[in-house]
Amino acid sequence: MPIDKFITLTSTMIPLPIENVDTDQIIPARFLKATTKEGFGDNLFADWRYNKDGSPKKDFVLNKPEYQGSTVLVAGKNFGSGSSREHAAWAVHGYGLKAVVSSFFADIFKNNALNNGVLPVQVSEEFLQKIFAAIEKDPKTEIEINLEKQTITLKSTGDSESFEINSYKKDCMLNGFDDIDYLLNIKEEIIEFGKKLPSFN
Repeated sequence: MPIDKFITLTSTMIPLPIENVDTDQIIPARFLKATTKEGFGDNLFADWRYNKDGSPKKDFVLNKPEYQGSTVLVAGKNFGSGSSREHAAWAVHGYGLKAVVSSFFADIFKNNALNNGVLPVQVSEEFLQKIFAAIEKDPKTEIEINLEKQTITLKSTGDSESFEINSYKKDCMLNGFDDIDYLLNIKEEIIEFGKKLPSFN
């Protein structure tokens, strides 16, 4: 699954003001048999999103027309808790989401998201509530996420916060690298470093 460069993103948002959303809710266990990343986006939040006959639940946020096309999910505190399944990040990415905003992420989900081209943006609880209030007032309100500056800004009010990210993962996302791409990018530096090491022959 290719990783797109992430520098600045401006998007409307999908509000999911539910706390403690775990990985089994993000992608139920019955969908974990697949060996590739393809198709997981279709089953993101499957039990909340679809009826037993496969028809969409009209009242679930992903099925509401006003949120179609959004590439940012805004979730309640403690998003991605539970098992370590990387499939949860595959499902988020596969749906077309480029960022998830929350006041707290489970560490394993956070790392899995970064490894799969999804930016987890952790904000204060106060700022999170401002975002939810802005979306409730106008579902088409936009957020701007600037990875280079590490800022997130509500376009409608100008309210802004900074967020933290591991410097290595930031560099990878800015350049659209996975771990292998990053090593290939510094291949010459690795070779030169190797030449300076003492020989053990």
